[in-house]
Amino acid sequence: MADSADLTTRAAGRDREPIRVLVADDNPVVRSGLASLLGAAGITVVGEAADGERAVALTERLRPDLVLLDVRMPLLDGIGAAAPLARISRVLMLTYSDDPEIVREAVANGAAGYLVHGTYDQDDLVTAVHDVVGGGNPLSPAASAALVDAVRVAYAGDPIERFGLSAREIAIVDLVARGLSNREIAGRLFLAEKTIKNHLNRVYPKIGVSSRSGAIALWLRLRPPQDD
Repeated sequence: MADSADLTTRAAGRDREPIRVLVADDNPVVRSGLASLLGAAGITVVGEAADGERAVALTERLRPDLVLLDVRMPLLDGIGAAAPLARISRVLMLTYSDDPEIVREAVANGAAGYLVHGTYDQDDLVTAVHDVVGGGNPLSPAASAALVDAVRVAYAGDPIERFGLSAREIAIVDLVARGLSNREIAGRLFLAEKTIKNHLNRVYPKIGVSSRSGAIALWLRLRPPQDD
């Protein structure tokens, strides 16, 4: 997370200087639109990045108050970039993905807020920027629901926990058990298809199976499907 003393110092001077924001999104149209929107609200966009690696490099150099961060970007995605960025600045995820696992990983990696495109208007975004810089944690409804569900599962206990799988590995096998192909899972989680295959190859020995069908059978026994 960004150093609390540093954030306090920045907040003390906010009455005199506008909030400084870095926009990280691989879509140049989105970046331009956000820059115009924020500029009209008196918020200074100090830089733009089209990938996570560039976002981290610019944040280290420019030290913005806030990074607006997309999930799906080349070289280093938003989930991977969130942790190093959050050690320097506040991070607000701004993305099309409302997948619960993506939300949980983003917050676990240090994102202070999470907004899904299409669920907010211009005033909502400007308010969220001020809120995050001021120490708040704005969440879109889908993001809020995902975190509530994560807490519920944590307190209820989960037989899958004994395998020592990461949150991402669990999410992938959940989707395998639902009948999704590697390509479909990759699209859902904003990962490369090869990455999904590599994850599964590591998961199988952890859970004591040797095939996709074995993983599905085990998963359905330990996690029976529930009605939506």
